[in-house]
Amino acid sequence: MKIDLTDTTAGDINKALVRGRRAIGTPAVGMVLTLVIVTDEENAYDALKAANEASREHPSRTLVVIKRVSRSPRDRTSSRLDAEVRVGADAGTGETVVLRLYGEVVDHADSVVLPLLLPDAPVVVWWPVNAPLDPAKDPLGALAQRRVTDTYAAEQPVRELSARAAAYTPGDTDLSWTRITPWRSMLAAALDQVVCEVQAVEVEGEEFNPSCELLAMWLADRLDVPVKRSLSSGPGLTAVRMATDCGPIVLDRADGSLATLSIEGQPARAVALKRRETAELIAEELRRLDPDDTYASALRYGVERLNTVPEQSVQSAQSVQDPVAEPEPEAEAAEAPAKKAAAKTAKKAPARKATAK
Repeated sequence: MKIDLTDTTAGDINKALVRGRRAIGTPAVGMVLTLVIVTDEENAYDALKAANEASREHPSRTLVVIKRVSRSPRDRTSSRLDAEVRVGADAGTGETVVLRLYGEVVDHADSVVLPLLLPDAPVVVWWPVNAPLDPAKDPLGALAQRRVTDTYAAEQPVRELSARAAAYTPGDTDLSWTRITPWRSMLAAALDQVVCEVQAVEVEGEEFNPSCELLAMWLADRLDVPVKRSLSSGPGLTAVRMATDCGPIVLDRADGSLATLSIEGQPARAVALKRRETAELIAEELRRLDPDDTYASALRYGVERLNTVPEQSVQSAQSVQDPVAEPEPEAEAAEAPAKKAAAKTAKKAPARKATAK
């Protein structure tokens, strides 16, 4: 069921929600949170589709805030709020309100959203595109316990990561971090199977892919080893190679769906590691509303600290797998006097002990 409201108010929208619930025979409100999506007209359809699919796991009231661009000075001075209320099958398992803001009200979106929030329920704000540099200080972000951005949609993702680290506030998260959850789980499980010390890591993936940078920063932060970031044609992350003192550990995904895990001394095995849709990513983020300390620690490690160790450090870590080289003749000659002196000392030691007795 859809109800269109033109030049309306928040009070009229709330009344339309009540009428819609009664019309479909579900007067009770069984939603667990309010999801606020701040986007533009171009990306509103995809974001709303992902939110509706995620609502099967998290029934919620979804508020889509679309700030319309005013084309003339007269439009900028006038204010108008249009709304589209959706309940029932048109809104997944919750309720959806699409808000279109015109004129001066664009700068006061929080005053429009605040009366529509579910009482005593968590609030999550999601920016699919054009996220503010400091989400916690944004008027809408200040209303939320959880603020979700997507660095992948930025023009300069790597620089955006540095800005996110500088402005991080507990409750911030990013879908680029959510995308690497299966990779982090698989790598942690692989390290649990061996008793080895990791000496160096290489993360391979697309250029300008913030998920690759975040995975590299997470590994460098947690393992405290040099991490090399190398480039590939993708898609996305393609491989992680860890040099350890008992052999290499490699997780390789060339096609974006099926990966191969190789551990020294064990047969290679195929693991499912497909690239996930936005609906799966946002559903994962809605499962937890507490601050993500692991994300904060990885983010604050800093992109600029990657690749600061020379490339030969990775090669030197891999050299522990090579057989020990035979000593050079010159080295043997240099060590010969020391060996002879040690032998004489060893022969005299028993005589000294006997004299002492």
